[in-house]
Amino acid sequence: MLTFNITNMEHFKTELKEEIIKAGELRVFHAGTTILDMDSYVNYIPIVVSGSIKVIRTEEDGREILLYYIQSGESCIVSILSGLKQDTSKIKAVVEEDAEIIMVSIPKAKEWLKTYPEWTDFIFTLYQKRFEELLDIVNSVAFQKIDARILHLLKQKSNLYNNLEITATHQQIADELGISREATSRTLKQMENNKLISLSRNKIRLL
Repeated sequence: MLTFNITNMEHFKTELKEEIIKAGELRVFHAGTTILDMDSYVNYIPIVVSGSIKVIRTEEDGREILLYYIQSGESCIVSILSGLKQDTSKIKAVVEEDAEIIMVSIPKAKEWLKTYPEWTDFIFTLYQKRFEELLDIVNSVAFQKIDARILHLLKQKSNLYNNLEITATHQQIADELGISREATSRTLKQMENNKLISLSRNKIRLL
């Protein structure tokens, strides 16, 4: 039987937790693994037990932009909506740090909508949270300067890993924000001069 730490799922009542344990498939993914790609059909809904996932939007020219992170006790609202509609995915989901993920089949997810009100509440809460995060993305792209966007991303990563030192290349930062590597490196150097961060090889430390 599937066993996992359910203390991070206090929004579910005992009955639904037991149903998740019974019906879910616990899988382990290493950092960098793509668990859902653009234009693929969604057969399972991921619920993160430990670790984290980053959700990315990829354009035809290859450019990417980070939309949000999925952390312990959360799921991907885009995957849920695409799966329930039997539509293809509009996002790419990549494991940010080694993760344990419960995979719930789409038929079960549909069934729980009718039998467990807290599952419906969980989905609506996720929708609201992700919508607000996407509004922040729109706001930052439209109105914020590059340094503010980089600093926001670094703080996100710092909170995610609970560490002031972030392991990331300039190219990775550029890719997640959808900006050029040159602009990213130039801005990071300016931020270092302003004593906001310190730079070393493939590492950035918030000061």
